[in-house]
Amino acid sequence: MSIQNVRLEVMQFLEKKIDTFVDEFLIPVEKIWQPSDLLPNSEKETFFEEVKELREIAKDLPYDFWVTLVGDTITEEALPTYESWLMEVEGVNQDEGGNGWSKWVRQWTGEENRHGDLLNKYLYLSGRVNMREVEMTTQHLINDGFDIGTSNDPYKNFVYTSFQELATYVSHNRVALIAKKHGDKKLHKICNMIAGDEMRHHLAYSEFVNQIFKVDPSEMMLAFQHMMKHKITMPAHFLRESGQKISTAFEQFSDSAQRIGVYTANDYVDIMQKLIDKWEIDKVTGLNSDAEKARDYLMKLPGRMAKVSERLVIPETSHIFKWVEPALIK
Repeated sequence: MSIQNVRLEVMQFLEKKIDTFVDEFLIPVEKIWQPSDLLPNSEKETFFEEVKELREIAKDLPYDFWVTLVGDTITEEALPTYESWLMEVEGVNQDEGGNGWSKWVRQWTGEENRHGDLLNKYLYLSGRVNMREVEMTTQHLINDGFDIGTSNDPYKNFVYTSFQELATYVSHNRVALIAKKHGDKKLHKICNMIAGDEMRHHLAYSEFVNQIFKVDPSEMMLAFQHMMKHKITMPAHFLRESGQKISTAFEQFSDSAQRIGVYTANDYVDIMQKLIDKWEIDKVTGLNSDAEKARDYLMKLPGRMAKVSERLVIPETSHIFKWVEPALIK
């Protein structure tokens, strides 16, 4: 039997548990928070006063913080790319109403959709950023798509989502803490709530991988090694500002995030180690010789990557983005 057919059989086996996964890791629409719960209420007479207070508090947040928050927002708003990509994964079927996996993808997308919606509204109300430039970058990012090196392989895709959801948890959680430090309680709560969603989603995708390790350990190990060897490509890696064909915007956004400690090279290594520990890579049994070599590679990789990250030099000054004009944050 081909590797592709085995993967399909494993996905069909896991699909029998999809309702359990939905109940455990996703929250019903009527019970989960919505963006309007966390923003000034436009139905009340106090709306303008609440917006004025939001704008005053926002003035204390530094330049790199705004760059990072805008980059996070744009990443969240490129959701159509992520849904269409997941719908193409082997075992996800959209025909005739879809199957269990397409149900999961749609409901996961429904939860994720709230994040960009909420952050976009906050940025708009804050008056600290050039929203037209932000919107154009978002449209470019959706137009350009992405290539994360997983093809339609569910094993590689679930490694990617396990890693990426934890990375977004780290980023949103750190932004929340910085907002709190500067006295912005509203933004702290906004980013903290989003971070909570990302952690739940991480737990879901990492459980999918855990289940696959139980039934197809060698191929799952090889898929994990492949993704770590080629490195996790962030979903906004094609980020570019208006008027640019090719841009270094993602690297410059990453520099801002590193300067303020939102997401660093050390975090990348830490997430890798957390996945190795979570899936108990050192204890997986039933591996073939290639998978054993993959395991050895994975066990040594965090130490090697940590040494590389120590040598990284981050520019001291920030690139001036069209999204965040210095005059808007003075």
